[in-house]
Amino acid sequence: MEINLVRKSGKFNFEAENTAGFKVELDAKPAIGGEGKGFRPMEMLLVGLGGCSGIDVVNVLTKQKEPLEDIKIAIKATRKDEEMPPIFDVIDIHFELYGTLSVQKVERALAMTFDKYCSVSNILGRSATINFTYTIHQ
Repeated sequence: MEINLVRKSGKFNFEAENTAGFKVELDAKPAIGGEGKGFRPMEMLLVGLGGCSGIDVVNVLTKQKEPLEDIKIAIKATRKDEEMPPIFDVIDIHFELYGTLSVQKVERALAMTFDKYCSVSNILGRSATINFTYTIHQ
């Protein structure tokens, strides 16, 4: 795995690119001189959590032959602002699942995702509390 960053403009605006050529822009918060031209680095961690857990939930439900029609993920997080560095304290992740899904299989998929498969949640969970909830829309 390799990621390369180049500064695009301003003081803190970077573009990150992976080996497949996909790109994302990052910037610092305006309070320290950022220009709002991209994700902040801590937001990227939450993007990684959402992507990792979403992929795992879809994968497990697919293997369980559940008819998942769509999925949406919302993440809210708080940081330990009194500490330096201000790492995440609590991360709440909510899954909106669409389809005629079994509650038991959804709960199993989520448990497997957060207990076993999602490496990003495993890393973040070492310093933050991660809570997950879900809603099934039939």
